[in-house]
Amino acid sequence: MRVALLFDGGSSLDIAPDLLILQTVEAIETALINEGNTVVRIPVSAEAKWIDRIKRGRFDVAFNMCEGIDGVAEMEPPVISVLELFGLAYTGSSSYTTALCLRKHVVNAVLAQAGLPVPPWITLRRGSRVRSVGYPAIVKPAAEDASIGVEQRSVVRTARALKARVEAMLQTFDEVIVQRYVDGRELNVGIVGDTILPIAEIDFTAMPKGMWRMVTYRSKWETGSDEDLGAQPRCPAELPARSTNEVRRVALEAWRLVGGHGYGRVDMRLDANGQPWILEVNSNPDIAPDAGLARMARTAGVEYATLVRTITELGLSRRRDQQPQYVQWVLAQQLSGMQVGAAPELELFAGGTR
Repeated sequence: MRVALLFDGGSSLDIAPDLLILQTVEAIETALINEGNTVVRIPVSAEAKWIDRIKRGRFDVAFNMCEGIDGVAEMEPPVISVLELFGLAYTGSSSYTTALCLRKHVVNAVLAQAGLPVPPWITLRRGSRVRSVGYPAIVKPAAEDASIGVEQRSVVRTARALKARVEAMLQTFDEVIVQRYVDGRELNVGIVGDTILPIAEIDFTAMPKGMWRMVTYRSKWETGSDEDLGAQPRCPAELPARSTNEVRRVALEAWRLVGGHGYGRVDMRLDANGQPWILEVNSNPDIAPDAGLARMARTAGVEYATLVRTITELGLSRRRDQQPQYVQWVLAQQLSGMQVGAAPELELFAGGTR
């Protein structure tokens, strides 16, 4: 099988390269090659050369680990749209799902409308009136990932501090959300296909006194820092059976609601009353060998190479499950009450008989 391996070329091939991206690329490439596949690395950049390589490459599937272009998260969905435009099977969620999950205020509205538990929030832009959702509250960018813009100062206790933090954030970001901060246990729920992996928990026992118990940008990316050492993942999480079942139910319902495909992660807080609250639905989580999803898979007895193969097979299954466009058109017309004068073979596809 011929596999295109997509990644953020702007970040990984820069003068100061993101070595974590390159290490993950190498790990995925090794796993696929060991399965007998041909792998072609395709760095994605603002130039269109990578698009031409996709178009002419005769690939069977694209393994997409591109989380943006040059570190810009909002460029993540357009990359997937290119794969969809050319009809190439690909790993992970669709451009629609990825765009939805990237915009925290939008996905929050979708989840809340469906009755799923989301902490109260509001969205603010420049010139908006700053309103309270209760305290403590957390202020974060509305459309970023990787904990960008999240630090200890993001959590505020007063209206004055809230106003100051919002104004500071809006100097950099177009939109921010203000959300009620939920004190409790932080849980990560990994999903591969329709399978929920063992639940992981972030252990904040070693977080320095006076710091908020949460995962900040420093926790994720400054190895060895006090916030990194104070936010250590543990898998499996030790939870009562009732809490485990409820967390799994909420996570899977949220994942299906946003149209998640292949693999993903739902992050939650479990409050003192045992109520789970959805913090984020991540449609393209880090799949490095030492990252959360791979760690959860190993706890379930699934080695990294098997995880990579499974994700690839799920990407291929999207092509097998997708109906041709002309079939979708016939069905759409029939459901609109129109008499479709299609050829016999189209009627057969649409559910008719010869």
